[in-house]
Amino acid sequence: MECEFPTVNSNKQEIKEIFDITKTIAIIGLSPDETKASNRVAKYLKEQGYKIVPIYPKEEMILGEKVYRSLAEVPFEIDMVDIFRKPKELDNVADACIQRGDVKVFWAQKEIVNNEAAARAKDAGMRVVQNMCTMVEHRNLHEGA
Repeated sequence: MECEFPTVNSNKQEIKEIFDITKTIAIIGLSPDETKASNRVAKYLKEQGYKIVPIYPKEEMILGEKVYRSLAEVPFEIDMVDIFRKPKELDNVADACIQRGDVKVFWAQKEIVNNEAAARAKDAGMRVVQNMCTMVEHRNLHEGA
């Protein structure tokens, strides 16, 4: 598998601004399995006061939140989409975000890069972060604060 280097990405100041403006985070691929990274990250973000919206093909509730099957099903505004899927899936996620029109941040987790999808999201007005963990970045910004 060929790894892509993120050519579309936010800097540290933009990441700080992202966390300041974000209230609601849809987590695509949020597993109900507590040992999975998506679950640990979502739990951390929820503990920090963000509203978590699980997007997952099964389950009714994860981390005490109603599960939706797709972004299109979510009936309220989403500030950030936090993605735990394979890089090729980011094309569909970018399209879903663009179609919604309310997503402000397109965030692909560690080791997830798709520059084409990221560029489309950015061109549609979203801030883009790739190959970074929301939990790690949030902790780095708030340690000692």
